[in-house]
This record gives sequence, structure tokens and C-alpha cells, in this order.
Amino acid sequence: MDRKIAIIGDIHANLEALNAVLDDCRAQSVTDFFCTGDVVGYNACPSECLKIIRELGCPVVKGNHDHYVASVQDLSDFNPHAAAVVEWTREQLSYEEMTYLRDLPFVYTSMGMTLVHSTMDYPENFGYVFDHLQAEAHFIKQITPICFHGHTHVPMIFEKQLSGVYRIDPQDFKLPFGRKYFVNVGSVGQPRDGDPRAAYVIYNVKERMVTYRRVDYDVASAQERIRMAGLPERLAMRLEVGE
Repeated sequence: MDRKIAIIGDIHANLEALNAVLDDCRAQSVTDFFCTGDVVGYNACPSECLKIIRELGCPVVKGNHDHYVASVQDLSDFNPHAAAVVEWTREQLSYEEMTYLRDLPFVYTSMGMTLVHSTMDYPENFGYVFDHLQAEAHFIKQITPICFHGHTHVPMIFEKQLSGVYRIDPQDFKLPFGRKYFVNVGSVGQPRDGDPRAAYVIYNVKERMVTYRRVDYDVASAQERIRMAGLPERLAMRLEVGE
């Protein structure tokens, strides 16, 4: 049987989106799961989403929101909306759940692929990769042919050839030999590319095929949970426009 790995991330406590993605994974005969982090933050079901991810028994790397929630660091220089959600999330999670988040690794490598939340270039700093120079710094550290990440909530692909680094629009592709790829899988729980549908990627190990998936989910229910929790209205509104 082919190993079909679903790479999911930036779930951000969006239970409706996560359940919809998992339903789609089952329909696509996914056999394994990898998670690029940020299981919590922004939305209203952190404990529920953590429970689901942990029950999958899959590799998970630490996202910045996972880190902020579990480290109990000072939030005085944070965006007020982000700080409010981090503080609220801390109150929802048990000590054991916080410990789980705190102990997550920054990088995971297996089966010729790497998983990181942001970039291999100082992953603990959670830098953003949007351009060629940022991608080049990452590729210096990437030793596997392909690395999956998230963090920006925007699906994109960077390709490393002998001639340089190239940015490619999100698309399905077969992993060729002799090149490296840095693949942003997008966000399950808070897309920011103008498409409100949940995003994730499937990697067929035998065929070396990367496939992007977009999944509709019950946005209205996710918004209602945010409002009922007393979280900032901005967080509810952005879900319907994907920004």
C-alpha cells in the first residue's frame, strides 16, 4: 500500500476546519499524518484540537503560538488581539497540555523529508519566508529533498536548483531528483491567501507526488465559537474572507 502522508498545520484551534480536513483525508485514503505546528491560537477550541492531533499519534513540530502559550512569556509587546488569545488559551489548557506543547521539537526529519513550522534557519526564532533570500537561508540548512512548513498561512513553494532559488505558485508536482523543495502547506484553521477554505498537502511517498487540497468547512459555526468565547471579533470576520 502506498504511504500517503497528510501534512497539516496552523490549525489554530479551529475544530470545524480540522474535522473537515480529517474527513477529506479519509476520503483520500491518507495513511499517515504530519503536523507543522500551531495547533492552538486564534480560534476557540484549543483543547479539543490538541486532543485530536495527539490521538493521531503523528509527528508534530512546535509553532510560535504553541510556544507563546506554553512558555508563559511576557506579552507586553504583542499585538493586543494576539495577546488576548494567548492569555485566553492559557486558561483553557491543563498543565499536562501545556507541557506537551512546551516539549514539542522545532524540527522533525523522517523518510527523506523534514518538518518545521517556520524555517530551518534558526527555527526557534520563527522567521517568515516570503522571498528568495529568506528561502536561500533556509536551504543552507535543509538536507532532505523536501521540507514542509507553515507559519505564513499562505501556500507557496520554493525550489532550489544549481542555478538558484525559484518561487513557484502552489501546485501539484512530482518531486524530481537533484533538487530541493521548501513547501508551505497553508493553514487548516486560518487561511490568509484570499481563499477561506482549509488548506493542507498530501505527499505520496512512493510516487514522490505533492498534492494541494482545499476543503470547505462550517465557517459560521467556527465564528460563533469565537464570539461565544469572547475573543476579538476580527478573528471571526477574517475566517470568511481568508485573510
